[in-house]
Amino acid sequence: MSAATPIFTPLTEILVRRGAISAAHLEEMLADDSEASIEERLAATGLIDPDEIVLATAEQASVSALTLNNATIPADLWALTSGEIWSRLRVVPVSRIGDHLVVAAADPLAFDIAEQIEHATGLTPFIVAAPPGEIDSLTGKSEARRRASVGLAMESVMAGVDDGIEVGSSSSQTDESLETALEKAEEAPVIRMVQMMLIEALRTQASDIHFEAMEKTSRLRYRIDGVLRDRPAPPKALHNAIVSRVKILSDLDIAERRMPQDGRFKVRAFDKEVDIRVSILPTIHGEKIVMRTLDKSNLAPNLSALGLDQFAFEAMKYAIDQPHGIILVTGPTGSGKTTTLYSCLQELNEPDVNIVTVEDPVEYQLEGVNQVHVNTQVGLTFASVLRSVLRQDPDIVLVGEIRDGETADVAVKAALTGHLVLSTLHTNDAPGAVVRLIDMEVPPFMIASAVILAQAQRLFRKLCPVCKTPTAIDQSILRANRIDPDFFGSEPIFSPVGCNKCNNVGYRGRGALMEVLPMSDALREGVMRSATSGELRDIGIRGGMVTLKECGLRKVRDGITSLAAALEVTGGD
Repeated sequence: MSAATPIFTPLTEILVRRGAISAAHLEEMLADDSEASIEERLAATGLIDPDEIVLATAEQASVSALTLNNATIPADLWALTSGEIWSRLRVVPVSRIGDHLVVAAADPLAFDIAEQIEHATGLTPFIVAAPPGEIDSLTGKSEARRRASVGLAMESVMAGVDDGIEVGSSSSQTDESLETALEKAEEAPVIRMVQMMLIEALRTQASDIHFEAMEKTSRLRYRIDGVLRDRPAPPKALHNAIVSRVKILSDLDIAERRMPQDGRFKVRAFDKEVDIRVSILPTIHGEKIVMRTLDKSNLAPNLSALGLDQFAFEAMKYAIDQPHGIILVTGPTGSGKTTTLYSCLQELNEPDVNIVTVEDPVEYQLEGVNQVHVNTQVGLTFASVLRSVLRQDPDIVLVGEIRDGETADVAVKAALTGHLVLSTLHTNDAPGAVVRLIDMEVPPFMIASAVILAQAQRLFRKLCPVCKTPTAIDQSILRANRIDPDFFGSEPIFSPVGCNKCNNVGYRGRGALMEVLPMSDALREGVMRSATSGELRDIGIRGGMVTLKECGLRKVRDGITSLAAALEVTGGD
Protein backbone atom coordinates (compact mmCIF):
# COMPACT_ATOMS: atom_id res chain seq x y z
CA MET A 1 0.00 0.00 0.00
CA SER A 2 1.40 3.39 -0.92
CA ALA A 3 1.84 6.09 1.72
CA ALA A 4 -1.07 8.45 2.14
CA THR A 5 -0.65 11.90 0.60
CA PRO A 6 -0.61 14.66 3.27
CA ILE A 7 -3.75 16.76 3.25
CA PHE A 8 -3.12 20.49 2.73
CA THR A 9 -5.64 22.64 4.58
CA PRO A 10 -6.25 26.16 3.18
CA LEU A 11 -5.51 29.00 5.59
CA THR A 12 -9.03 30.39 5.24
CA GLU A 13 -10.54 27.04 6.24
CA ILE A 14 -8.35 26.92 9.36
CA LEU A 15 -9.37 30.46 10.34
CA VAL A 16 -13.06 29.67 9.96
CA ARG A 17 -12.67 26.45 11.94
CA ARG A 18 -10.89 28.29 14.75
CA GLY A 19 -13.69 30.86 14.84
CA ALA A 20 -11.33 33.73 13.96
CA ILE A 21 -13.59 34.90 11.12
CA SER A 22 -17.07 33.98 10.00
CA ALA A 23 -17.70 32.34 6.65
CA ALA A 24 -19.81 35.36 5.62
CA HIS A 25 -17.05 37.89 6.34
CA LEU A 26 -14.54 35.68 4.55
CA GLU A 27 -16.73 35.50 1.45
CA GLU A 28 -17.03 39.29 1.38
CA MET A 29 -13.27 39.71 1.67
CA LEU A 30 -12.51 37.17 -1.07
CA ALA A 31 -14.89 39.01 -3.40
CA ASP A 32 -12.36 41.84 -3.44
CA ASP A 33 -10.20 41.46 -6.57
CA SER A 34 -7.14 42.94 -4.85
CA GLU A 35 -3.75 41.51 -5.85
CA ALA A 36 -2.65 41.38 -2.20
CA SER A 37 -2.11 37.98 -0.56
CA ILE A 38 -4.77 36.35 1.58
CA GLU A 39 -2.76 37.12 4.74
CA GLU A 40 -2.37 40.81 3.78
CA ARG A 41 -6.06 41.19 2.95
CA LEU A 42 -7.06 39.48 6.22
CA ALA A 43 -4.79 41.79 8.20
CA ALA A 44 -6.03 44.86 6.33
CA THR A 45 -9.68 44.16 7.21
CA GLY A 46 -8.96 44.59 10.92
CA LEU A 47 -11.49 41.82 11.61
CA ILE A 48 -8.88 39.32 12.78
CA ASP A 49 -6.35 39.53 15.57
CA PRO A 50 -2.87 39.24 13.93
CA ASP A 51 -2.02 36.51 16.45
CA GLU A 52 -4.88 34.43 15.03
CA ILE A 53 -3.39 34.66 11.53
CA VAL A 54 0.02 33.60 12.86
CA LEU A 55 -1.44 30.63 14.77
CA ALA A 56 -3.44 29.56 11.72
CA THR A 57 -0.39 29.86 9.47
CA ALA A 58 1.61 27.80 11.98
CA GLU A 59 -1.10 25.12 12.04
CA GLN A 60 -1.21 25.06 8.25
CA ALA A 61 2.55 24.49 8.06
CA SER A 62 2.71 22.26 11.20
CA VAL A 63 5.24 24.55 12.88
CA SER A 64 5.39 26.57 16.10
CA ALA A 65 4.44 30.26 16.18
CA LEU A 66 6.11 33.39 17.58
CA THR A 67 5.32 37.06 17.91
CA LEU A 68 8.22 39.51 17.49
CA ASN A 69 6.91 42.65 19.19
CA ASN A 70 9.78 44.73 20.60
CA ALA A 71 12.28 42.08 19.51
CA THR A 72 15.83 42.89 18.43
CA ILE A 73 17.85 40.63 16.17
CA PRO A 74 21.37 40.04 17.57
CA ALA A 75 24.00 41.51 15.24
CA ASP A 76 25.96 38.24 15.00
CA LEU A 77 22.87 36.36 13.80
CA TRP A 78 21.95 39.02 11.26
CA ALA A 79 25.52 38.87 9.95
CA LEU A 80 25.26 35.13 9.18
CA THR A 81 24.27 36.13 5.64
CA SER A 82 23.37 39.24 3.68
CA GLY A 83 20.38 41.43 4.41
CA GLU A 84 19.27 40.91 0.82
CA ILE A 85 18.83 37.16 1.45
CA TRP A 86 16.89 37.69 4.70
CA SER A 87 14.69 40.22 2.90
CA ARG A 88 14.15 38.06 -0.19
CA LEU A 89 13.21 35.00 1.86
CA ARG A 90 11.16 37.21 4.18
CA VAL A 91 12.66 35.59 7.27
CA VAL A 92 14.66 36.75 10.30
CA PRO A 93 17.00 34.76 12.57
CA VAL A 94 15.91 34.88 16.20
CA SER A 95 18.07 32.41 18.12
CA ARG A 96 20.99 30.04 17.77
CA ILE A 97 21.71 26.91 19.82
CA GLY A 98 24.86 25.15 18.67
CA ASP A 99 24.49 24.39 14.97
CA HIS A 100 20.71 25.01 14.98
CA LEU A 101 19.19 28.32 13.92
CA VAL A 102 15.64 29.34 14.85
CA VAL A 103 14.22 31.35 11.96
CA ALA A 104 10.88 33.20 11.91
CA ALA A 105 9.22 33.15 8.50
CA ALA A 106 6.31 35.11 7.08
CA ASP A 107 5.45 32.10 4.90
CA PRO A 108 6.71 28.82 6.44
CA LEU A 109 5.43 26.92 3.37
CA ALA A 110 7.53 28.90 0.88
CA PHE A 111 9.34 26.63 -1.60
CA ASP A 112 12.82 25.43 -0.51
CA ILE A 113 12.97 27.98 2.32
CA ALA A 114 14.79 25.64 4.73
CA GLU A 115 17.32 24.55 2.10
CA GLN A 116 18.07 28.15 1.12
CA ILE A 117 18.61 29.20 4.75
CA GLU A 118 20.89 26.23 5.41
CA HIS A 119 22.89 26.97 2.26
CA ALA A 120 23.21 30.68 3.16
CA THR A 121 24.12 30.25 6.85
CA GLY A 122 25.65 26.77 7.12
CA LEU A 123 23.31 26.03 10.03
CA THR A 124 20.34 23.70 10.36
CA PRO A 125 17.20 25.89 10.40
CA PHE A 126 14.17 25.40 12.61
CA ILE A 127 11.28 27.29 11.00
CA VAL A 128 8.60 29.04 13.04
CA ALA A 129 5.77 31.29 11.87
CA ALA A 130 5.60 35.02 12.67
CA PRO A 131 3.54 38.04 11.50
CA PRO A 132 4.75 39.27 8.08
CA GLY A 133 4.58 42.92 9.16
CA GLU A 134 6.78 42.30 12.19
CA ILE A 135 9.32 40.43 10.03
CA ASP A 136 9.45 43.25 7.48
CA SER A 137 9.90 45.81 10.27
CA LEU A 138 12.70 43.82 11.89
CA THR A 139 14.41 43.31 8.54
CA GLY A 140 14.51 47.08 7.92
CA LYS A 141 15.71 47.91 11.44
CA SER A 142 18.39 45.20 11.51
CA GLU A 143 19.83 46.16 8.14
CA ALA A 144 19.81 49.87 9.06
CA ARG A 145 21.57 49.11 12.34
CA ARG A 146 24.25 47.05 10.60
CA ARG A 147 24.92 49.73 7.99
CA ALA A 148 25.06 52.41 10.66
CA SER A 149 27.64 50.47 12.66
CA VAL A 150 29.91 49.42 9.81
CA GLY A 151 29.04 51.81 7.00
CA LEU A 152 28.90 50.15 3.61
CA ALA A 153 31.86 47.81 4.21
CA MET A 154 29.73 44.68 4.52
CA GLU A 155 32.60 42.49 3.42
CA SER A 156 34.68 43.47 6.45
CA VAL A 157 31.85 42.48 8.74
CA MET A 158 31.25 39.13 7.08
CA ALA A 159 34.95 38.28 7.09
CA GLY A 160 35.03 37.93 10.88
CA VAL A 161 31.67 36.32 11.49
CA ASP A 162 32.87 32.71 11.58
CA ASP A 163 35.61 33.52 14.10
CA GLY A 164 32.99 34.48 16.70
CA ILE A 165 30.70 31.47 16.27
CA GLU A 166 30.93 28.67 18.82
CA VAL A 167 29.52 25.42 17.45
CA GLY A 168 28.28 23.01 20.12
CA SER A 169 26.80 19.52 19.98
CA SER A 170 23.21 19.05 21.05
CA SER A 171 24.27 15.82 22.77
CA SER A 172 26.16 17.88 25.37
CA GLN A 173 23.20 19.99 26.38
CA THR A 174 22.62 18.06 29.63
CA ASP A 175 26.08 19.16 30.77
CA GLU A 176 25.65 22.87 30.07
CA SER A 177 26.48 25.21 32.92
CA LEU A 178 23.90 26.91 35.14
CA GLU A 179 24.92 30.28 33.67
CA THR A 180 24.33 29.01 30.12
CA ALA A 181 20.95 27.51 31.01
CA LEU A 182 19.83 30.75 32.65
CA GLU A 183 21.08 32.81 29.70
CA LYS A 184 19.19 30.68 27.16
CA ALA A 185 16.01 30.66 29.26
CA GLU A 186 15.96 34.47 29.20
CA GLU A 187 16.32 34.72 25.40
CA ALA A 188 13.31 36.36 23.77
CA PRO A 189 12.50 33.46 21.36
CA VAL A 190 12.37 30.95 24.24
CA ILE A 191 10.11 33.27 26.24
CA ARG A 192 7.78 33.66 23.27
CA MET A 193 7.69 29.92 22.58
CA VAL A 194 6.54 29.24 26.15
CA GLN A 195 3.96 32.03 25.84
CA MET A 196 2.61 30.61 22.57
CA MET A 197 2.40 27.11 24.10
CA LEU A 198 0.28 28.54 26.93
CA ILE A 199 -1.89 30.69 24.64
CA GLU A 200 -2.65 27.75 22.34
CA ALA A 201 -3.52 25.55 25.33
CA LEU A 202 -5.95 28.14 26.71
CA ARG A 203 -7.44 28.78 23.28
CA THR A 204 -8.12 25.06 22.72
CA GLN A 205 -9.25 24.61 26.35
CA ALA A 206 -6.60 21.97 26.94
CA SER A 207 -6.48 20.66 30.51
CA ASP A 208 -2.79 19.70 30.35
CA ILE A 209 0.34 20.55 28.33
CA HIS A 210 2.91 17.74 27.97
CA PHE A 211 6.42 18.74 26.86
CA GLU A 212 8.59 15.64 26.66
CA ALA A 213 12.20 14.84 25.81
CA MET A 214 12.63 12.02 23.30
CA GLU A 215 16.00 10.61 22.20
CA LYS A 216 16.48 12.97 19.24
CA THR A 217 13.44 15.24 19.37
CA SER A 218 11.11 17.03 21.75
CA ARG A 219 7.41 16.23 21.84
CA LEU A 220 4.55 18.63 22.56
CA ARG A 221 1.05 17.36 23.30
CA TYR A 222 -2.17 18.92 24.62
CA ARG A 223 -4.85 16.98 26.49
CA ILE A 224 -8.11 18.18 24.97
CA ASP A 225 -11.40 16.64 26.15
CA GLY A 226 -9.42 13.94 27.91
CA VAL A 227 -7.39 12.86 24.84
CA LEU A 228 -3.74 13.74 24.19
CA ARG A 229 -3.17 15.39 20.80
CA ASP A 230 0.24 16.01 19.16
CA ARG A 231 1.26 19.54 18.17
CA PRO A 232 4.39 20.82 16.35
CA ALA A 233 7.20 20.95 18.92
CA PRO A 234 10.31 23.13 19.27
CA PRO A 235 13.65 21.50 18.36
CA LYS A 236 15.48 19.30 20.86
CA ALA A 237 18.25 21.92 20.94
CA LEU A 238 15.83 24.30 22.72
CA HIS A 239 14.45 21.70 25.13
CA ASN A 240 16.61 22.59 28.15
CA ALA A 241 16.09 26.30 27.59
CA ILE A 242 12.29 25.89 27.56
CA VAL A 243 12.40 23.72 30.71
CA SER A 244 14.55 26.35 32.42
CA ARG A 245 12.11 29.09 31.41
CA VAL A 246 9.19 27.18 32.94
CA LYS A 247 11.25 26.63 36.11
CA ILE A 248 11.93 30.36 36.35
CA LEU A 249 8.21 31.14 36.00
CA SER A 250 7.40 28.53 38.67
CA ASP A 251 10.14 29.72 41.05
CA LEU A 252 11.90 26.32 40.90
CA ASP A 253 15.60 25.41 41.01
CA ILE A 254 16.93 25.45 37.43
CA ALA A 255 20.15 23.76 38.55
CA GLU A 256 18.30 20.69 39.87
CA ARG A 257 17.82 18.17 37.05
CA ARG A 258 17.93 14.87 38.95
CA MET A 259 14.89 15.24 41.21
CA PRO A 260 11.21 15.86 40.41
CA GLN A 261 9.94 19.35 41.14
CA ASP A 262 6.48 20.87 41.50
CA GLY A 263 5.45 24.51 41.25
CA ARG A 264 2.85 26.87 39.88
CA PHE A 265 2.41 30.29 38.32
CA LYS A 266 -0.38 32.47 36.96
CA VAL A 267 -1.07 33.68 33.44
CA ARG A 268 -3.50 36.35 32.34
CA ALA A 269 -5.03 35.84 28.91
CA PHE A 270 -8.39 36.24 27.18
CA ASP A 271 -9.59 38.58 29.95
CA LYS A 272 -9.14 36.01 32.72
CA GLU A 273 -6.47 34.79 35.12
CA VAL A 274 -5.55 31.11 34.97
CA ASP A 275 -3.40 29.13 37.42
CA ILE A 276 -0.82 26.82 35.85
CA ARG A 277 0.31 23.88 37.98
CA VAL A 278 3.73 22.56 36.95
CA SER A 279 5.24 19.11 37.43
CA ILE A 280 8.79 18.41 36.23
CA LEU A 281 10.09 14.84 36.02
CA PRO A 282 13.62 13.77 35.01
CA THR A 283 13.62 11.09 32.29
CA ILE A 284 16.48 9.29 30.52
CA HIS A 285 16.48 11.78 27.61
CA GLY A 286 15.84 14.97 29.59
CA GLU A 287 13.23 16.56 31.81
CA LYS A 288 9.52 16.22 31.07
CA ILE A 289 7.09 19.02 31.92
CA VAL A 290 3.37 18.65 32.52
CA MET A 291 1.50 21.92 33.00
CA ARG A 292 -2.12 21.69 34.16
CA THR A 293 -4.38 24.65 33.40
CA LEU A 294 -6.69 25.51 36.30
CA ASP A 295 -9.33 27.93 35.06
CA LYS A 296 -11.70 29.02 37.83
CA SER A 297 -14.25 30.11 35.22
CA ASN A 298 -14.79 26.39 34.47
CA LEU A 299 -16.11 25.79 37.99
CA ALA A 300 -19.87 25.52 38.28
CA PRO A 301 -21.13 28.59 40.19
CA ASN A 302 -23.63 26.45 42.10
CA LEU A 303 -25.01 22.94 42.41
CA SER A 304 -27.71 23.37 39.77
CA ALA A 305 -25.04 24.10 37.13
CA LEU A 306 -23.54 20.61 37.49
CA GLY A 307 -26.24 19.12 35.24
CA LEU A 308 -27.50 16.50 37.72
CA ASP A 309 -30.68 14.50 37.24
CA GLN A 310 -33.55 15.35 39.61
CA PHE A 311 -32.85 12.57 42.14
CA ALA A 312 -29.12 13.36 42.28
CA PHE A 313 -29.68 17.13 42.53
CA GLU A 314 -32.14 16.80 45.41
CA ALA A 315 -29.83 14.37 47.24
CA MET A 316 -26.75 16.59 46.79
CA LYS A 317 -28.67 19.75 47.77
CA TYR A 318 -29.95 18.07 50.92
CA ALA A 319 -26.42 16.85 51.77
CA ILE A 320 -24.62 20.20 51.48
CA ASP A 321 -27.38 21.92 53.45
CA GLN A 322 -26.68 19.74 56.51
CA PRO A 323 -24.85 21.37 59.44
CA HIS A 324 -22.58 18.36 59.98
CA GLY A 325 -21.65 15.02 58.46
CA ILE A 326 -19.34 13.84 55.69
CA ILE A 327 -19.86 13.88 51.90
CA LEU A 328 -17.60 11.56 49.86
CA VAL A 329 -16.91 11.96 46.14
CA THR A 330 -15.18 9.03 44.45
CA GLY A 331 -13.70 8.19 41.08
CA PRO A 332 -10.36 7.69 39.29
CA THR A 333 -7.75 10.41 38.83
CA GLY A 334 -8.93 13.07 36.39
CA SER A 335 -12.65 12.36 36.80
CA GLY A 336 -13.46 15.86 38.10
CA LYS A 337 -13.87 15.03 41.81
CA THR A 338 -12.13 18.18 43.05
CA THR A 339 -14.02 20.35 40.55
CA THR A 340 -17.33 18.98 41.86
CA LEU A 341 -16.35 19.67 45.48
CA TYR A 342 -15.15 23.18 44.61
CA SER A 343 -18.49 23.83 42.90
CA CYS A 344 -20.21 22.81 46.14
CA LEU A 345 -17.94 25.21 48.05
CA GLN A 346 -18.90 28.00 45.65
CA GLU A 347 -22.52 27.56 46.76
CA LEU A 348 -21.60 27.25 50.45
CA ASN A 349 -19.15 30.18 50.50
CA GLU A 350 -20.98 32.88 52.47
CA PRO A 351 -19.62 35.65 54.75
CA ASP A 352 -21.01 33.97 57.88
CA VAL A 353 -19.31 30.61 57.17
CA ASN A 354 -15.69 29.63 57.94
CA ILE A 355 -14.42 27.27 55.22
CA VAL A 356 -10.98 25.62 55.43
CA THR A 357 -9.49 23.23 52.85
CA VAL A 358 -6.58 20.78 53.26
CA GLU A 359 -5.18 19.85 49.83
CA ASP A 360 -2.20 18.30 48.09
CA PRO A 361 -1.76 20.43 46.10
CA VAL A 362 -4.13 23.39 46.27
CA GLU A 363 -5.71 23.42 42.81
CA TYR A 364 -8.07 26.39 42.49
CA GLN A 365 -7.54 29.41 44.72
CA LEU A 366 -10.95 30.57 45.94
CA GLU A 367 -11.74 34.01 47.34
CA GLY A 368 -12.87 33.88 50.96
CA VAL A 369 -11.69 30.29 51.56
CA ASN A 370 -8.72 29.39 53.80
CA GLN A 371 -6.64 26.86 51.86
CA VAL A 372 -3.78 24.82 53.33
CA HIS A 373 -1.17 22.98 51.25
CA VAL A 374 -0.05 19.60 52.62
CA ASN A 375 3.74 19.17 52.87
CA THR A 376 4.76 15.70 54.06
CA GLN A 377 8.47 16.64 53.97
CA VAL A 378 8.01 18.91 56.98
CA GLY A 379 5.40 16.74 58.69
CA LEU A 380 2.31 18.48 57.33
CA THR A 381 0.24 15.38 56.54
CA PHE A 382 -3.50 15.36 55.89
CA ALA A 383 -4.15 14.02 59.39
CA SER A 384 -1.86 16.49 61.23
CA VAL A 385 -3.17 19.51 59.31
CA LEU A 386 -6.77 18.37 59.79
CA ARG A 387 -6.27 18.22 63.57
CA SER A 388 -4.96 21.79 63.54
CA VAL A 389 -7.79 22.95 61.26
CA LEU A 390 -10.37 21.66 63.75
CA ARG A 391 -8.96 24.14 66.30
CA GLN A 392 -9.61 26.99 63.82
CA ASP A 393 -13.39 27.02 64.48
CA PRO A 394 -14.34 25.80 60.98
CA ASP A 395 -17.90 25.29 59.81
CA ILE A 396 -16.96 23.44 56.62
CA VAL A 397 -13.78 21.45 55.96
CA LEU A 398 -12.64 20.10 52.60
CA VAL A 399 -10.08 17.28 52.80
CA GLY A 400 -8.44 16.85 49.39
CA GLU A 401 -8.19 13.07 49.73
CA ILE A 402 -8.60 10.43 52.44
CA ARG A 403 -5.50 8.29 51.85
CA ASP A 404 -5.06 6.39 55.10
CA GLY A 405 -6.82 5.21 58.21
CA GLU A 406 -5.54 8.07 60.36
CA THR A 407 -6.98 10.73 58.02
CA ALA A 408 -10.23 8.77 57.70
CA ASP A 409 -10.57 8.54 61.49
CA VAL A 410 -9.98 12.28 62.02
CA ALA A 411 -12.36 13.23 59.16
CA VAL A 412 -15.19 11.01 60.42
CA LYS A 413 -14.75 12.26 64.00
CA ALA A 414 -14.83 15.86 62.70
CA ALA A 415 -18.12 15.10 60.95
CA LEU A 416 -19.52 13.66 64.18
CA THR A 417 -18.50 16.70 66.25
CA GLY A 418 -20.44 19.34 64.34
CA HIS A 419 -18.53 19.99 61.10
CA LEU A 420 -19.55 19.49 57.47
CA VAL A 421 -16.68 17.57 55.85
CA LEU A 422 -16.24 17.10 52.09
CA SER A 423 -13.60 14.71 50.79
CA THR A 424 -12.59 12.33 47.99
CA LEU A 425 -11.74 8.64 47.85
CA HIS A 426 -10.41 6.41 45.07
CA THR A 427 -13.12 3.76 44.61
CA ASN A 428 -15.01 2.54 41.55
CA ASP A 429 -18.53 3.38 42.70
CA ALA A 430 -20.47 5.17 45.43
CA PRO A 431 -21.17 2.11 47.66
CA GLY A 432 -17.45 1.31 47.49
CA ALA A 433 -16.69 4.52 49.40
CA VAL A 434 -18.43 3.18 52.50
CA VAL A 435 -16.68 -0.21 52.22
CA ARG A 436 -13.33 1.56 51.77
CA LEU A 437 -13.79 3.38 55.10
CA ILE A 438 -14.49 0.03 56.78
CA ASP A 439 -11.26 -1.32 55.20
CA MET A 440 -9.46 1.66 56.79
CA GLU A 441 -10.70 0.34 60.15
CA VAL A 442 -13.21 3.12 60.80
CA PRO A 443 -15.91 1.53 63.04
CA PRO A 444 -19.13 0.83 61.06
CA PHE A 445 -21.30 2.59 63.67
CA MET A 446 -19.28 5.81 63.13
CA ILE A 447 -19.61 5.52 59.34
CA ALA A 448 -23.38 4.97 59.59
CA SER A 449 -23.71 8.06 61.79
CA ALA A 450 -21.31 10.37 59.91
CA VAL A 451 -21.78 9.72 56.18
CA ILE A 452 -24.55 11.79 54.57
CA LEU A 453 -23.91 10.91 50.94
CA ALA A 454 -21.43 9.13 48.66
CA GLN A 455 -21.03 9.95 45.01
CA ALA A 456 -19.07 8.39 42.15
CA GLN A 457 -18.39 10.19 38.89
CA ARG A 458 -16.76 9.94 35.48
CA LEU A 459 -16.14 12.46 32.70
CA PHE A 460 -17.52 11.60 29.25
CA ARG A 461 -16.91 13.21 25.87
CA LYS A 462 -19.84 15.10 24.37
CA LEU A 463 -20.73 14.65 20.71
CA CYS A 464 -20.23 17.65 18.46
CA PRO A 465 -23.78 19.00 17.96
CA VAL A 466 -22.94 20.15 14.42
CA CYS A 467 -21.79 16.90 12.83
CA LYS A 468 -23.20 14.05 14.96
CA THR A 469 -25.20 11.60 12.90
CA PRO A 470 -27.85 8.93 13.66
CA THR A 471 -26.48 5.40 13.65
CA ALA A 472 -27.76 1.86 13.99
CA ILE A 473 -27.32 0.09 17.32
CA ASP A 474 -24.88 -2.84 17.26
CA GLN A 475 -26.70 -5.59 19.13
CA SER A 476 -23.46 -7.46 19.81
CA ILE A 477 -22.16 -4.47 21.82
CA LEU A 478 -25.37 -4.45 23.87
CA ARG A 479 -25.01 -8.18 24.60
CA ALA A 480 -21.33 -7.90 25.49
CA ASN A 481 -22.04 -5.09 27.96
CA ARG A 482 -25.24 -6.63 29.36
CA ILE A 483 -27.46 -3.76 28.17
CA ASP A 484 -31.20 -4.30 27.78
CA PRO A 485 -31.92 -4.22 24.00
CA ASP A 486 -35.18 -2.34 24.73
CA PHE A 487 -33.42 0.44 26.69
CA PHE A 488 -33.19 2.79 23.68
CA GLY A 489 -36.62 1.88 22.30
CA SER A 490 -37.25 3.23 18.82
CA GLU A 491 -35.20 6.39 19.35
CA PRO A 492 -32.01 6.72 17.24
CA ILE A 493 -28.60 7.02 18.86
CA PHE A 494 -25.80 9.15 17.46
CA SER A 495 -22.15 8.63 16.55
CA PRO A 496 -19.26 11.06 15.86
CA VAL A 497 -18.33 12.22 12.37
CA GLY A 498 -15.93 15.16 12.53
CA CYS A 499 -16.16 18.68 11.12
CA ASN A 500 -14.44 22.08 11.26
CA LYS A 501 -16.18 23.01 14.51
CA CYS A 502 -14.70 20.04 16.40
CA ASN A 503 -11.33 19.88 14.58
CA ASN A 504 -12.50 16.71 12.80
CA VAL A 505 -12.66 14.76 16.07
CA GLY A 506 -16.44 14.36 16.39
CA TYR A 507 -16.51 15.41 20.05
CA ARG A 508 -16.57 18.85 21.70
CA GLY A 509 -16.30 19.33 25.46
CA ARG A 510 -16.93 16.98 28.35
CA GLY A 511 -19.67 16.38 30.88
CA ALA A 512 -19.95 14.44 34.14
CA LEU A 513 -21.78 11.20 34.88
CA MET A 514 -22.71 11.02 38.56
CA GLU A 515 -23.90 8.11 40.70
CA VAL A 516 -25.33 9.59 43.90
CA LEU A 517 -26.00 7.43 46.96
CA PRO A 518 -27.71 9.26 49.87
CA MET A 519 -27.48 7.52 53.23
CA SER A 520 -30.87 6.02 54.15
CA ASP A 521 -32.03 3.95 57.14
CA ALA A 522 -31.75 0.78 55.03
CA LEU A 523 -28.18 1.66 54.06
CA ARG A 524 -27.24 2.47 57.66
CA GLU A 525 -28.52 -0.95 58.70
CA GLY A 526 -26.43 -2.51 55.91
CA VAL A 527 -23.31 -0.63 57.02
CA MET A 528 -23.83 -1.70 60.65
CA ARG A 529 -23.79 -5.37 59.61
CA SER A 530 -20.76 -4.76 57.30
CA ALA A 531 -22.69 -5.52 54.09
CA THR A 532 -20.70 -5.97 50.88
CA SER A 533 -20.43 -3.28 48.22
CA GLY A 534 -22.84 -5.24 45.99
CA GLU A 535 -25.45 -5.45 48.75
CA LEU A 536 -25.20 -1.73 49.45
CA ARG A 537 -25.48 -1.08 45.70
CA ASP A 538 -28.73 -3.07 45.49
CA ILE A 539 -30.15 -1.18 48.48
CA GLY A 540 -29.23 2.12 46.81
CA ILE A 541 -30.85 1.18 43.50
CA ARG A 542 -34.05 0.24 45.29
CA GLY A 543 -33.93 3.68 46.93
CA GLY A 544 -33.69 5.50 43.58
CA MET A 545 -29.94 5.63 42.87
CA VAL A 546 -29.03 5.79 39.15
CA THR A 547 -25.85 3.82 38.45
CA LEU A 548 -22.98 5.24 36.42
CA LYS A 549 -23.70 2.89 33.53
CA GLU A 550 -27.39 3.79 33.38
CA CYS A 551 -26.53 7.47 33.68
CA GLY A 552 -24.21 7.10 30.69
CA LEU A 553 -26.81 5.20 28.67
CA ARG A 554 -29.33 7.96 29.35
CA LYS A 555 -26.87 10.47 27.87
CA VAL A 556 -26.60 8.23 24.79
CA ARG A 557 -30.37 8.05 24.50
CA ASP A 558 -30.59 11.85 24.78
CA GLY A 559 -28.08 12.25 21.92
CA ILE A 560 -25.46 13.93 24.15
CA THR A 561 -22.77 11.28 23.68
CA SER A 562 -22.11 8.13 21.68
CA LEU A 563 -22.49 4.57 22.95
CA ALA A 564 -18.75 4.00 22.53
CA ALA A 565 -17.86 7.12 24.57
CA ALA A 566 -20.29 6.16 27.36
CA LEU A 567 -18.99 2.59 27.60
CA GLU A 568 -15.43 3.91 27.45
CA VAL A 569 -15.86 5.32 30.98
CA THR A 570 -18.58 3.05 32.44
CA GLY A 571 -18.27 -0.27 30.59
CA GLY A 572 -16.69 -2.06 33.52
CA ASP A 573 -19.18 -0.76 36.08
